Amino acid sequence: MPSSSSDPSPRGLPVATRTRPLVAAAVVVALAAVVVLGRWYELHRAQPRRAAEREVLVHVTNGGDRGPGTLREALFIVATATGPTTISLEVPLVTLQTALPDLVNGRGIRLAGQAADTLIDAHALASGPVFNVSGPGTSIEHVIIRNCPGAAVLVRSLRFRLTESTVDSCDVGVDVAENASDTLLDRNHFRNDRIGARFAAAGRNSTVTHDDFDHDKDAGLWAVRRSLDSHDEPIVIRNDRFTEDGAGMVVGNVPVLAEKNDFVNDHDAAVHIVGAGAVIRGNRIDGGASMGVVVENARGAVIDSNEFEGLTAYGVMVRGSSDTLVERNRVHNCGYGLAFVLGDTRNANTAVDNTIIEPKFNGIDVMGDSPVLRGNQVLRAHALALHVEDVQPATGPKVHSQPFLDGNSFGDGKGRSP
Repeated sequence: MPSSSSDPSPRGLPVATRTRPLVAAAVVVALAAVVVLGRWYELHRAQPRRAAEREVLVHVTNGGDRGPGTLREALFIVATATGPTTISLEVPLVTLQTALPDLVNGRGIRLAGQAADTLIDAHALASGPVFNVSGPGTSIEHVIIRNCPGAAVLVRSLRFRLTESTVDSCDVGVDVAENASDTLLDRNHFRNDRIGARFAAAGRNSTVTHDDFDHDKDAGLWAVRRSLDSHDEPIVIRNDRFTEDGAGMVVGNVPVLAEKNDFVNDHDAAVHIVGAGAVIRGNRIDGGASMGVVVENARGAVIDSNEFEGLTAYGVMVRGSSDTLVERNRVHNCGYGLAFVLGDTRNANTAVDNTIIEPKFNGIDVMGDSPVLRGNQVLRAHALALHVEDVQPATGPKVHSQPFLDGNSFGDGKGRSP
């Protein structure tokens, strides 16, 4: 029987009545979509636009001290940029008359010479650094910085890089402050400076590698402070070359690991250690009017597997020090081999498995010290293989020398002194 209009079944509803739930559902879905899109818009409106984070490239086309296109103008531009920046030095010479603004940008600055290593002449500056690096992630590459009355680069931030650059005739090439870390000096040339690179502390992840330090008056590298922080990581100094510096390296209370470096004809010493924290391993030290490694008033130094040749005086001199280990070194054709002078008898120094060939005078000198000498070889000494002597200080009692000897070989039979 046909359904009547009073049939409660949905099939009995008018068409308009049956479509109302569908319309209502569509409205709900649309409102939900509007809410979601609104939230997405608010979220992304609050974030910086990607366009603002694009790298900013600034061209230096004017070698003057100030004005459009100068390095000074470029540093002001990158300081306010919201993304990473590059300064392209496209002139052969930049002549400075007054101090530059800091290198600072939260996203990093890359400063690169393009004109066959742009020369930055700083002779007219009265004082202060040429570049004051106070922002993280700064790098300088392919530049020559010359004639600085102060530092060429003062580093006071994180992640600084200096690569393939030259610092010539400055007071200090790169001066790394105590709060800096993650510093890399790579493939640079420091010449005729007072100090090539100076570290006020070790920092973290700091490396000096494949650099040349040449005729630096006081030292190629200087890393000294008042006391050691036991939590410091060592500065890694590797595959560098130090030629005719006052001292190749002066280190004290700043942990360093110096390995696979070449030291040639340094005037005072190739390496001078004071304080604590130095490991000198696997280096070659060739020539010089004085000594190879001087360990003075130090503790816990390690001098391991180095080669010394053609030195006027000692390969290694340990003086007034304690707990120093001199191990597996090779000393040949030097004035003397090793020396231990006025050490701490309660914390004895140790020399193990060193080979000393044809010293012009004594092989091992022990003066007012009582080191442990084990497994060392002295071959063809021109004077004494082992010379032991008590020391009478200007004041106080005589200091006796009583080395502990075990398994040494003094080849030519000249033995030890009385």
